Amino acid sequence: MSRNAAEGFREYQELFDAGVNLVFLKERHIDTETYKTALQSGIDMTGNQIADIYIEATNRVLMILARQQIELAFLQAEKEVQDLHTRTAEGMKTAKLNGKQTGRPVGAVVVTKKSVHAKAVIKQHSRDFGGTLNDTDVIKLIGEISRNSFYKYKAELKAEM
Repeated sequence: MSRNAAEGFREYQELFDAGVNLVFLKERHIDTETYKTALQSGIDMTGNQIADIYIEATNRVLMILARQQIELAFLQAEKEVQDLHTRTAEGMKTAKLNGKQTGRPVGAVVVTKKSVHAKAVIKQHSRDFGGTLNDTDVIKLIGEISRNSFYKYKAELKAEM
């Protein structure tokens, strides 16, 4: 839901204000109903000034506890993600130390529909291959392609010749 706990709680707050009901899958007891209940079920004022001061303080404490509970859930989720990243990095490092290949082998070429299409357009329209368009126009003609991919495909085509 977010990159960190603070951002997660802000998003939670926005969704809560928009009337969206959220439930934490791993923390079933923490949901928007908990927060809503804390907001709505405050203790009613009595009219007695001293008692009302205590009631107001109690209502604030209930809100603070509900908020802390939700923030804690986001903090726990953030910690789980960090732990997962750490374990993944450690696993990859151990695999490399044990001689395992991680990632794509060096020099491996992956053929995709997008690359086949892009190379066909480059061959047909690029000035370097007898066409009439410059590189910028060919990139626009292909559509969803980065400049780096375009030049990589162009270099591969030149190497094939």
